[in-house]
Amino acid sequence: MEPVQKKLIQPLTGVVVSDKMDKTVVVEVRTRKRHAKYHKAYTVTKRYKAHSAENAYKAGDQVVIESTKPISKDKRFIVVKKV
Repeated sequence: MEPVQKKLIQPLTGVVVSDKMDKTVVVEVRTRKRHAKYHKAYTVTKRYKAHSAENAYKAGDQVVIESTKPISKDKRFIVVKKV
């Protein structure tokens, strides 16, 4: 048997858009993509719920998040640091 490979944890950078929940922030991550056929660049926006145990991050803060094991139904990320 081969050893199980660990999933690569890629940090994402985004902006906190909501801090109204307890120990949770909503982070909006924007990614630039290019259309396969027409080669036009466009922006894809995705929102992630991230765990913030000390409620230290407010709306407008730019933060780095990482994937982790599921914390709740929607939370799969933790806030690592403020940029």
